[in-house]
Amino acid sequence: MTKIALLQSNTGIDPAASAKVLAEAIAEAARGGAAMLFTPEMSGLLDRDTQRAAGNLRGEDDDLVLAACREAARDNEIWVHVGSLAILDDGKVANRGFVIDRAVKIQARYDKMHLFDVDLPTGESWRESNTYRAGDHPVVVNGTPIGKLGLTICYDLRFPMLFARIAEADADVIAVPAAFTVPTGKAHWHTLLRARAIEAGLYVVAAAQVGRHEDGRSTFGHSLVIDPWGDVLLDMGEEQGLGFADIELSKISEVRSRIPALNHRRTIPDVVSQ
Repeated sequence: MTKIALLQSNTGIDPAASAKVLAEAIAEAARGGAAMLFTPEMSGLLDRDTQRAAGNLRGEDDDLVLAACREAARDNEIWVHVGSLAILDDGKVANRGFVIDRAVKIQARYDKMHLFDVDLPTGESWRESNTYRAGDHPVVVNGTPIGKLGLTICYDLRFPMLFARIAEADADVIAVPAAFTVPTGKAHWHTLLRARAIEAGLYVVAAAQVGRHEDGRSTFGHSLVIDPWGDVLLDMGEEQGLGFADIELSKISEVRSRIPALNHRRTIPDVVSQ
């Protein structure tokens, strides 16, 4: 059994402030006995004002939030999954997650594949494709303290084939860092995350943003850890801070022996219209 920690944060428009919050959370997670900390999507900067945000964007080598997380991971001897940061890459912006080991090495990167473009009944309008470049492949990280870790980000949750590919790559856990809106969170967050865990027969760890943010948006919170049977092991509600949960990898084989759906999957041909 391995203890993990999740940070439920209210990220704002100042990366320096975010770096301090993350460094403190990493230290607190280590003191609490966690082998790995998970943080939400956009852990360094959450700013819908694209012009203002542009002044805070940096490449990996110059990003102070990423540097602070790497230093804190080394100093506290803990793995960290930075759910995502907005990173400049060859003139474009990537919504990129990072897995950092105890020795400060970046073990994996994942760029969000599915971008959220929508007009909501509340009047909110989101066009991630106006700012971000989509990733083009799934990622599974070997050798983490909780086995093989599959990486996704937020809106990826709505695409079960991505989770199926990660499960077929023998992942043990899938991370779903997020900044879910409140209306969609209330309607779908718990249901979709439990469904993904049940379908794949593995653990889902979803660290989320929460509350009213400096840029005016509101996020749903309810960071979750869900086991392969679909049971919720942790629900952090609407409070900021750290939560802890235990991952027991033997539960995966136990559940899959009861419902071996992964073994029964077939290649689906094109639909025949009649």
